[in-house]
Amino acid sequence: MLPTTDLLVDLSRMQFGFTALFHFLFVPLTLGLTWLLVAMEWLYLKTNRIIYRDMVQFWGKLLAINFAMGVVTGITLEFEFGQNWAYFSRMIGGSFAPILAIEGITAFMLEATMFGLFFFGWQKLSPRKHFFVTVLMAFGASLSIVNILAANSWMQHPIETVLVPENMSLRLLHLGALYLHALAQIRIGHVAFAGFLIASIFVMGISAYYLLLKQDVAFALRSFAVASGFGLIASLTVAFFGDQNGLQVAQYEPEKMAAIEGQWETQKAPAAWDLIAFPNQKTRSNGFSIQIPYALSLIATHSLSGTVPGVNQILPIYENRVRNGLRAYALIMQHTSLKWTPEQKALFDVYAPDLGFALLLRHYLTDPLTATESDIARAAYSGIPDVFACFWTFRIMLACWAWSTALIFLGIIFLLRRTLLEKRWFLRTILYSIPIPYIAAEAGWTLAEVGRQPWTVHELLPTFLSVSALSTQAVFTSLIGFVIFYCSLFAIELFLMFKYARLGPSSLGNGRYALEPIEGD
Repeated sequence: MLPTTDLLVDLSRMQFGFTALFHFLFVPLTLGLTWLLVAMEWLYLKTNRIIYRDMVQFWGKLLAINFAMGVVTGITLEFEFGQNWAYFSRMIGGSFAPILAIEGITAFMLEATMFGLFFFGWQKLSPRKHFFVTVLMAFGASLSIVNILAANSWMQHPIETVLVPENMSLRLLHLGALYLHALAQIRIGHVAFAGFLIASIFVMGISAYYLLLKQDVAFALRSFAVASGFGLIASLTVAFFGDQNGLQVAQYEPEKMAAIEGQWETQKAPAAWDLIAFPNQKTRSNGFSIQIPYALSLIATHSLSGTVPGVNQILPIYENRVRNGLRAYALIMQHTSLKWTPEQKALFDVYAPDLGFALLLRHYLTDPLTATESDIARAAYSGIPDVFACFWTFRIMLACWAWSTALIFLGIIFLLRRTLLEKRWFLRTILYSIPIPYIAAEAGWTLAEVGRQPWTVHELLPTFLSVSALSTQAVFTSLIGFVIFYCSLFAIELFLMFKYARLGPSSLGNGRYALEPIEGD
């Protein structure tokens, strides 16, 4: 493990974070739109009304633009593992690589193949066969996030994994465990339904634009109705999975939960929830807060008797884990020149789960075995993520979800009362709210990744030990290149989306809609 500078680590994190968050702008919409198309095409099969087929074909155009951008921006991420995170890739290659291979061979190939059949099979396939293609396309899109989130959930909670001291690598004991353990299943559900919610608000917002113009009203009302019903289910389900995810975080990542809730000291139950606060990492305090009595116990533990451990109560536990980890580290140092006795091997197995905490000392010391109590305390405190970032990304995510859910409920009420066309203020609000669920998704992804710091693999591999031995100039140059390239792609995405969204179903060119014929289209 070569020494790295803080600047190199920060630049590497910034680059991967930027490319991952940018890619995640496209993934949820692709995921959600594919299943919305399934619902719309099912209505076409059920009613044989041509307007539903037009809905599938038009919203499929916007899906195509988004899908293309998602593919282009996603390819670079896998290359970054080897380029920027070489030690991470070497240490967990045996665990991580099979999932990436499965994702490429199954999910991406299925999705891409069905994507082509979806667009070019309308005249060649029967309606039922085309519907089956649409279902498989949606299934392929969902399968992609299953694989990626199974791998990411393993990084958050590396189960069924042992450390091989001979080469300092992690060996996965059971591949199926990555898919079957509770955290992976909960996070897959949470992200999937977040994508459904994004797609619902997207379709509702663009449909609202047509209703404001009184353009293609029948098409827009039906699109709005399908999306709002779909969105209602998605918004309630994403809340359920989010709650279950929080319970898992409280159990397996107590430092992240403390950061999310801004808890420096453990409150007595029933604990109050900080609706607003301004955590200060240096002083370990909240400068200002607005609290809701009893709410934290209910949110975090679903009882009035539970509470969330504070940072100051977690730190002594982590200091002890650093000391235990040093015992395992010392045994590894002996192993380089001596053959372990059975007693040494048994002792290593006892302390191996805490080895990662000893590796935190490598950030400050060349030889962790020379650590003083002050060094141990410093390493333990570095195990606490950025409290301010975790606290506010969670609340931003929650606020955006609440706003989106309220809009969906209002939309359904206005539809049922047949007053939607009269509520121009509401139509404008939902049009301008299209970015809101995107913000929620980006905040949630940021929370998951920032909250795992300082670990790449939780409690096993520190982030600063995961990076490649690159020059800061090389990483900085590539980061600037990615920013320029991706911003250009984003400009193209917006141009195409705005172009076809303004045209609406007239872009289909079948002579049934308001803006036809469009010269040059």
